[in-house]
Amino acid sequence: MSKNILIVEDEETLRESIKRIFMKEGFGVDTAESAEKGLALLETNPYDVIISDIILPGMDGIELLAKVREQLPDQIFIVVTAYASLDTSVRALRAGAYDYVTKPIIHEEIKQIVRNALRQKSLQTENAFLKRELGKTYDFGSIIGESAALRAILDLLRKISDAKSSVLLLGETGTGKELFARVIHHNSSRRDSPFVPINCSAIPENLLETELFGHVRGAFTGAVVTKKGILEEAEGGSVFLDEIGEMSFALQAKLLRVIEDQVIRPVGGNKGTKVDIRFITATNKDLKTAVKQGAFREDLYYRINVITVEIPPLRERKEDILGLVRHYLEKYSYDMGKKVKDITPEAMELMTNHEWAGNVRELQNVIERAILISDGDLVKPMHLPMGLKAEAPFLFQALDKKLSIEDYTKATIRQCQSECSEQQLADLLGITRKSLWEKRKKWGIQRER
Repeated sequence: MSKNILIVEDEETLRESIKRIFMKEGFGVDTAESAEKGLALLETNPYDVIISDIILPGMDGIELLAKVREQLPDQIFIVVTAYASLDTSVRALRAGAYDYVTKPIIHEEIKQIVRNALRQKSLQTENAFLKRELGKTYDFGSIIGESAALRAILDLLRKISDAKSSVLLLGETGTGKELFARVIHHNSSRRDSPFVPINCSAIPENLLETELFGHVRGAFTGAVVTKKGILEEAEGGSVFLDEIGEMSFALQAKLLRVIEDQVIRPVGGNKGTKVDIRFITATNKDLKTAVKQGAFREDLYYRINVITVEIPPLRERKEDILGLVRHYLEKYSYDMGKKVKDITPEAMELMTNHEWAGNVRELQNVIERAILISDGDLVKPMHLPMGLKAEAPFLFQALDKKLSIEDYTKATIRQCQSECSEQQLADLLGITRKSLWEKRKKWGIQRER
């Protein structure tokens, strides 16, 4: 993405000369002949660098610098002076200028100063981001959202985090159950001990037992050495058993004994090891129904269900979507080295009206894709998947009001044609491009170009 420079210089020849220098380098360049006009441009345009003469008609360059820094304290500001005196230089630097250049201007010198300034700014931005990431713990602020439902959950987590009682997290796939489990652990007195996540559905059943409990040498073919299990390695910390509803009935009995006795017995062993572990479990299944059907042990259900936290799906807390969108915009913009800063109101409306069957995980994937294909600083409807755009508000209205196919088709054409190619729009409606042309002609809908 090209960088933008504002040049504030009252001498036209010099102003145009500096402009040509940076246009050849691929910069976007705006110019102003006075500090007042420069400030007016700043009201509507962001600039990576401002280059200003110190001597200007009316407000001088130092005064301009002071006003700029009131609003933009990190703005790169380089001053130009005809006086190579120490006093002038010190005055500019004390006022917050990045550097100064003296007249007559040497092209390579000013280009190098700008390059150095941009490089330093980039490193500062990167370091600040990394510092936030490296220093980030899973505090309560890690859970993003402002909905009443989410605030109620956070209030509950604050009360239960430091308890030893087992916690059962209930929620659909993609609601962030592991994040909630990590927040519970990292806000407890166990935070300096291991947090061990285990996905019960991802490990084959015949391996899950030995992974959890370990085994002694000779316990089975291939067990040539004694191996500690994951549970023993979690001593003093927390174990997060995700998708516990997928665990076999036989393994549930062994897990129940560990939760009750806090003693781990490896496969093939007679001697147990005493441990101190807090169990946090999660599932997207209805365990009560599974208990009634005999697919889940009732005694284990009550042991893991001392404290229940129900995480509502994203479609039931849509006021949290904007915060999540902005969070992932920042994350993936940084990860991909892009400068995507915001989302247009039209795209945000589509995000808000989507049903999010995949919850936060689906939203995360949508934003990652949008930033990947974006070539500007905004996420627009064209950057969102077709399935998202097909769920614009009028489609919900069509379903609710049982609109005719003709009304639905008209609304789809008007709503989507600005963001879709002809073939995409035809595919969305399930018709040919010729039929699309005929329908436009029939209804007097002008094609947007």
